[in-house]
Amino acid sequence: MSTETPKAETKPVSPSDETEREEVSFAETAFKLAGKSDDEARRTGAVDSADDQVEKMFEPKYQTANSPAHRAVWDRKVPVDLFDFTTSSPEAGVAKVMDDSLAIVRKHREAGNILNEKKKIRPEILQELGGVGYWGLLVDKEYGGSGAKFANFAQFLTQMAMLDPTISGLASVHGCIGAVDPVRTFGNAEQKERFLPRLASGERLSAFALTEPGAGSDLTALSTVAELQGDEYVVNGEKLFITNVQPGRTIGLVCLIEDKPAVLIVDLPDEENENFQLVPYGIYAMKHTYNMGIKFNNLRVPAENLLKPGRGDGLTIAYHGLNLGRVALCAAASGNMRNMMASMIPWAKYRKTYGATISTRELVQRRLGHLAGYIGAADGLSEWCANLIDQGYRGEMECIIAKIFGSEAQKDAAIELFMKTHGGRSFLEGHILGDNIHEFLAPCIYEGEGEMLGMAYFKSLVKQHGKQFFEPIGFALQKAGIKQPNMMNPSHLMALSGPMMEYGKWLTARKLQRSQTPDWPRMPKNLKAHAEFAADWLQRSSLEITGTMRKFQLKLADRQCRMSELSQRVQDATTMLCTALYAARQTDTLVQDAADCFCQHLTAKLLGQRPSDRYFRSVTAVGEAIVDGGFKSISGLEPDEIMMPYK
Repeated sequence: MSTETPKAETKPVSPSDETEREEVSFAETAFKLAGKSDDEARRTGAVDSADDQVEKMFEPKYQTANSPAHRAVWDRKVPVDLFDFTTSSPEAGVAKVMDDSLAIVRKHREAGNILNEKKKIRPEILQELGGVGYWGLLVDKEYGGSGAKFANFAQFLTQMAMLDPTISGLASVHGCIGAVDPVRTFGNAEQKERFLPRLASGERLSAFALTEPGAGSDLTALSTVAELQGDEYVVNGEKLFITNVQPGRTIGLVCLIEDKPAVLIVDLPDEENENFQLVPYGIYAMKHTYNMGIKFNNLRVPAENLLKPGRGDGLTIAYHGLNLGRVALCAAASGNMRNMMASMIPWAKYRKTYGATISTRELVQRRLGHLAGYIGAADGLSEWCANLIDQGYRGEMECIIAKIFGSEAQKDAAIELFMKTHGGRSFLEGHILGDNIHEFLAPCIYEGEGEMLGMAYFKSLVKQHGKQFFEPIGFALQKAGIKQPNMMNPSHLMALSGPMMEYGKWLTARKLQRSQTPDWPRMPKNLKAHAEFAADWLQRSSLEITGTMRKFQLKLADRQCRMSELSQRVQDATTMLCTALYAARQTDTLVQDAADCFCQHLTAKLLGQRPSDRYFRSVTAVGEAIVDGGFKSISGLEPDEIMMPYK
């Protein structure tokens, strides 16, 4: 039996409409059939079309319908080999760049001079990093970069985040969602030759200017305009929340050209002038880098700086780089959570209540054990996604899982585990939480707000299934002029007989056919049991998903709460599968024990059960081992100074 999802085969309303149908996205079609306004359908369709155009950049076997997250639900066999990767060591040149970069940041951290008088990363450090190749890790060698594999880059970001989260984040801003990825992926030969060497050396650090005061998640609300005048574009408009923007830097600017989204690569002037001004504002998150607004007033940009994706438009370019940024976010979250753990241990050993240190208390041990599970899961997800991208997969669904998990785990770790262990001292100036709480929370919004992304994940999960079975039913209703089908009406049955028969065949086969047993690698018994549970859950979820689609039909787009809830359950099962497989590859038994505990936690969540006594015994045992120095990946991190020590 084939393990690939069948391709959609939908009949057009009429032969004359076939060309038009190919140009209209599935989302726009569904919204129109559901009675939405033309404007809402068009705007939703524009975003969906951008997604479709990104899909077409990849070979069919690497597109979303053939990705592991999609196949785990819709195929009859979970492709375990696409969930189980071991990242090879970086090549010598890449390893040297990474080691030298870490050494620079470590040196300045020990000297206590990473920040300048404005509490921003000192420009001299950014220049030093450029000198050893930090900013060119993702740039191809022929343009002066290192050409690092993304899997190595992601693991490196975790290490860098343990030293300085802001510098780690800037590597992602510059290389993943800044100007580097748009030029690498969509630039022509001349544009690559002109921009990439300067981006690789750090001569021009970069940012991506997409968000506007009225355009956030709704990217169709763009108002910044570029008008062609001779051999230059004249840009007018305003951008907001642009990280890493300063005079003399390079940005990927998303704007409207002839009423269509486009991307211009813009070398900003070395100083503000009448055509280009920065708009500073008070912002708590990303406070150690420059996050500002930009105003353009007749700024002239060479026409040759326009990126031409071939298929699609500026939204296509914007969506492509977001996946890299989402994985980078998860990898950095893993480093941040390690810092939290390293801070919790000495405090737990120092703080006494009722004559005993809190390190001996079950609640604190549980927190440490649960935090170790978060770290292992984040490591597993970021490694999984990064390897998929290296193999050529688009990774849309997988990267969304990593982003949502990494940001939510970091938020929960900061508030529920870290803050509650440190108590009131968490809010002191100079405390890692008090100084960085907004940094820990901001990723829940950046790279896409979590629940909104969860619905995007659900849309990607059901899109192929919907086009194959539900869209033909919708068009049959439209053709027959039926607004509300009645299965007791013979004429309605007749109108729907064809598409309903095809769906009925699929549904019957799905209910009767047993899933094929996955090809599991050698795993510890407990981790294999978790992996089997997750795989079975994913396989069974297809019937719940299709049942939800059948229940709400064209009104499903308005059922955001149900989509979000169902999406999260599928994400949790996928996270469990990745965590179990990742832990099984590790030689550290404490990492495996922490993963076992975390998988128990996810199982209870999916089944709606209370934590078992076995879980509490297991997770507190992991926490006790962490207190005793058993979590090897935080060795070398300097313990925090005890603030307001006892007298």
